[in-house]
Amino acid sequence: MPKDLFGLPLWAALVVAILIIFVRGQAYYWIGRGLGAKLYTSRLGRRVGEERLRKVEALVARRGALAVFAAHWIAGLRHAIPICAGGMRMPLPRYLLATALGSILWTSMIMLGGYALVWGWLEIAARSPLIAAAVGIAALALLVAYLAYRRRRAEHPAETPDKDGAHV
Repeated sequence: MPKDLFGLPLWAALVVAILIIFVRGQAYYWIGRGLGAKLYTSRLGRRVGEERLRKVEALVARRGALAVFAAHWIAGLRHAIPICAGGMRMPLPRYLLATALGSILWTSMIMLGGYALVWGWLEIAARSPLIAAAVGIAALALLVAYLAYRRRRAEHPAETPDKDGAHV
């Protein structure tokens, strides 16, 4: 397994990646802070939708810095929560701490996990191309099955019970 990534030692590449994710979070925060209440009427706000933005705002109001920290692990919220946190004027020190911790942990997990996964698969491929192909096909089959499952769920949302418990 190589000890470098894009010509940088692995630790330096990780630091650069963490800084990129941290700066991205700051940019989103300051975009939200600059827009404030205009977020709902902005092009971004119209695209996302007021109802969705209100839900994200409610999450940030309820969970605060924990929502900012956890947003790193949830696609979609990874971008929306920092914007809403800025728009709601979350105190900057609290935001900085949450986004720094989230950036460090999420980036480390994704980058080092992905690095190990890719190089582990390449190690298997070097020893047994047949097994590597089988692992690759199995992973692809799981991905296709998961995407088909999500598509079916989106096309046929589950019945939701009304307030008396009856399905509608």
